[in-house]
Amino acid sequence: MENKETRTFKIDPNIEMKPVRFRNRFGIELAGHLYLPEGYAAQKNAAIIVAGPFGAVKEQAAGLYAQQFASMGFVSLAFDPSFGGESGGEVRNTASPDIFTEDYSAAVDYIGLLNYVDRERIGVVGICGLSGMAITAAGTDTRIKAVATLSMYDMSRDMSKGHMDYYTEEQRNKIKKYLGEQRWKDAENGTFALGNHEIAFDEDNEPITGMMEIPEELPEGADPAFAAFYNYYAVRAKHPRAVNFVSSWTATMPVSFWNFPLMANIKEVSPRPILLVAGEKAHSRYYSEDAYAAATEPKELLIVPGADHVDLYDNMEKIPFDKLEQFFNTNLR
Repeated sequence: MENKETRTFKIDPNIEMKPVRFRNRFGIELAGHLYLPEGYAAQKNAAIIVAGPFGAVKEQAAGLYAQQFASMGFVSLAFDPSFGGESGGEVRNTASPDIFTEDYSAAVDYIGLLNYVDRERIGVVGICGLSGMAITAAGTDTRIKAVATLSMYDMSRDMSKGHMDYYTEEQRNKIKKYLGEQRWKDAENGTFALGNHEIAFDEDNEPITGMMEIPEELPEGADPAFAAFYNYYAVRAKHPRAVNFVSSWTATMPVSFWNFPLMANIKEVSPRPILLVAGEKAHSRYYSEDAYAAATEPKELLIVPGADHVDLYDNMEKIPFDKLEQFFNTNLR
């Protein structure tokens, strides 16, 4: 457990936070921060579980959300998915759509056994790349009574098809060849090389491999989406245990996401409700819109005026907490 305060957001002194540990069904120990509302011990409370963004840690956006939910009266848990942050998993900086989905259900196991939580009133939240896992978990785990996502990224779709599905069949084949060759190298070396999980192509239409170079300062004229990510992960919310803008993922990590599409069971969340929230100006907005089209009622899509993707990480003026409070109060009765 950490002793030094490393949370990257403003701490509410009225909300108690407890570091906790629990295991998923693969035996991996997960680390979380449990946020407790005032007077929580006097009754059975509704609970909300939060994770994300992809490559982030509980001391970043997930913790901010969990603290805010606790201020609304919910027992809230922010956790580090397997293989990252303070959670276990022998290979670091890797990810699995199956195991990350299981991590949500493991968090339900944990929080539902607390004697001050009503296990019939548990909801989940996914931020950015954990959104797909939150919805996938809810599709099978009926103990989850409501699910909300913010700035959704479908990581399986993103890694296997590229942003806005731009990969051509030729490019997809080149990526698969690269991933296969990298697996040979890792097997021969007995280590897992680091690389970029969102593989781009150079002017010769060849995959750009290796770790992302993190500039010391934001380059002039940087792409707006990159600039927003940089200003969050490398500046105002930088955290040494995060992957984003600190290190890189294992180079072969995308294999799991090519193999296993997320949210294939999205229709099975019904009759439990889904709330999808995206920024009007977010480059990722189409993921939420497509998920909304695929989902079955009850469902709701909220587009936040003027917001970009990263605004919904920590911009308190743009995150629609009033709407989230109303959604969970209504559906976790």
